[in-house]
Amino acid sequence: MDFSGLDRLFRQLAEEGFLPGAVVLVAREGEVIFQGVYGYLDPEKRLPMREDALFRVYSMTKPWVSALALSLVEEGVLSLMDPVEKYLPELGALWVGREVGAEVREEPLRAPLTVYELLRHTAGFTYGVFFASAVKRLYLEAGVDRFDLSREAFLKRLAALPLRFQPGEAFEYGLSTDVLGHLLEAATGKSLKDLLKARVFAPLGMRDSGFQAQDPARLAQPFPQDPETGRRIALIPVEAPPPRYAGGMGGVSTASDYLRFLEALRTGKGLLHPRLARLMTEDHLGPLYAEGLKRGPEYLPGPGYGFGLGVAVRLSGAGFSPGSPGEFNWAGFGGTYFFVDPALGLSALYLSQAPNLLSVLEPARALHSRLGARLQHAFRTQVYRAFTA
Repeated sequence: MDFSGLDRLFRQLAEEGFLPGAVVLVAREGEVIFQGVYGYLDPEKRLPMREDALFRVYSMTKPWVSALALSLVEEGVLSLMDPVEKYLPELGALWVGREVGAEVREEPLRAPLTVYELLRHTAGFTYGVFFASAVKRLYLEAGVDRFDLSREAFLKRLAALPLRFQPGEAFEYGLSTDVLGHLLEAATGKSLKDLLKARVFAPLGMRDSGFQAQDPARLAQPFPQDPETGRRIALIPVEAPPPRYAGGMGGVSTASDYLRFLEALRTGKGLLHPRLARLMTEDHLGPLYAEGLKRGPEYLPGPGYGFGLGVAVRLSGAGFSPGSPGEFNWAGFGGTYFFVDPALGLSALYLSQAPNLLSVLEPARALHSRLGARLQHAFRTQVYRAFTA
């Protein structure tokens, strides 16, 4: 196998100042067949990147929490059919904000919001950032996306906001996994931090993963300014305990730790029963995919991808980059990405701290960025290329 193209891709991005640094891992049937360490751990201090660097993984926290939820389903602690208000009564009066231009019209829920809808992001919760709409504007104004809210403040603000869609009506990427994490806390009487440590990290030997960087000297840092926009980069603080355990964005991990998690999902060993692991990583959108195509790219995880219970799932061989039906992946805003191709026994990921600010500030320009989605596609292409070299 020839990984020279993959090595060259990340080396050039680091040398040309697009990435501060990165760690790349590729494994086949659980064996690491490529590892690359590039650039700087801290570009301001000129500290070289290290293979055991800690990274803020942002939305790559979501698959952890989703797998945790399924482990509790497996044990019968909760059911995918349970209504959310059973565990979080403060969310018992939710309503839908039907968007008519700039106006938001109130509409009652047609059916209870369930744990299942949280897992597949069809609950109706949204983010204020990423695209724009009348309901999203309300989320921004309420500041519910903020990292520095307490659990109580987060749930109180969210309870006063409308859902963007009826539960089950559309894929809407948003705060569902944050809600899921707090639901798991309420269902067990334990913190999300302790639940993940006991049920995910400890069994898999993920010693460096959690909601806090235990060794700040190993914490990877971003550039002070985004090289494409010139805007200041400010990532979430992870050197101290957070004000709440945000299941959608709060995690810290290393490349080797995260690979252990991916291998547990790929093999169905060490975390979930194989059938539960498969349930998590197969498509659950079904006909909602076609509806998402009509609405536009905002309503899909990516061209050719449906969504499982916490990860995007490839529906066919068609797309911007190579892959196999059943391949699953996800990314984090801070500059992290993974994909797993069970048909090839392949798990691959890269971790960096280079958020693509254009994806929030100017989505049209983000299409031409060397970072974000374009880097993910280039990474996938070079990984698959190595398998045919």
